Amino acid sequence: MSETHSGSKLQHFPITLMPSVMGLVGLSVVYLKFQHMFHVELPIGQGILFFATAYFALILLGYGLKFLRYPESVKKDILHPIRINFFPGISISFLLLSIGYVEAGYMGLSKIFWLIGTPLHLFLLLAILHNWFHNQYDLKTFNPAWFIPVVGPLLVPVAGVEHFNPEISWFFFSIGILYWVLLFGVLLNRIFFHNPMPQKLLPTLFILVAPPSVGFISYMKLTNTLDPAARVLFYFGVFTVLMLLTMVTKFKDVPFFLSWWGYTFPLDAFTLSIVMMYKSSGLLIFKQAFFVMTIATSLIILFVLIKTLMAASRGEVCVSED
Repeated sequence: MSETHSGSKLQHFPITLMPSVMGLVGLSVVYLKFQHMFHVELPIGQGILFFATAYFALILLGYGLKFLRYPESVKKDILHPIRINFFPGISISFLLLSIGYVEAGYMGLSKIFWLIGTPLHLFLLLAILHNWFHNQYDLKTFNPAWFIPVVGPLLVPVAGVEHFNPEISWFFFSIGILYWVLLFGVLLNRIFFHNPMPQKLLPTLFILVAPPSVGFISYMKLTNTLDPAARVLFYFGVFTVLMLLTMVTKFKDVPFFLSWWGYTFPLDAFTLSIVMMYKSSGLLIFKQAFFVMTIATSLIILFVLIKTLMAASRGEVCVSED
């Protein structure tokens, strides 16, 4: 009986867990920056990074076993108009680990993760775009999770400039920044003129913070210049966070779903963009803002992690999403 129960759990092992890896790895980079800026000797960032690496390996193992034992369930995930967009979370996690290990000083390991994540993300992006171009979707299925595959390329330059010719990074940056603008227009159309998104998907609105924040970091890595384009990216990220803060009562009413992890990586990215802004502008207010955002982001991720563990203990994570 327990074997049947275990098999059922494996069959429903969710690809939507990938944002939890992204949130934890992003938090490790935040703390690596925090330790350096505020001269903290306790290796918090390294500890979170190593934990997130092991956690990512477990998630890959779990989904790999699902693929071997229940390929039809994996096929359903791939054909699902929303869940398919979480598969690039695998390659994005490799890219984030590459960034984390650069910050931790493990350049060789960072390069390995970058070499895995970059071509894998390009492959997944091309496959998903092929799917988008040759299938018809109902606009009501469109939500910010669709940004994950097409904006993921913005992460490539962050560590990529440390490892290879910057032209490769410019290639990926161009893809991410243009598709962000295009999909943002589609999303506004969906939000303004169609039925509201399901409550379960409301946390994915935080994904809107990631493109301008990561775009700003990547652009600064590529140009090392705080020019008008960089400022537009940074301040649009600031505005997006302010806009989402006005919706806090809406988010408070959302019961726990794995989509809550949608809060986490975008907040990591925004916090890290503040670090970059401080280093480039030298304005003390950004250092203070980074301190505040590190605390806020940490508390939110800790809260979501606890809620996830509680849901898992009740058997509410590996369940059918249909």
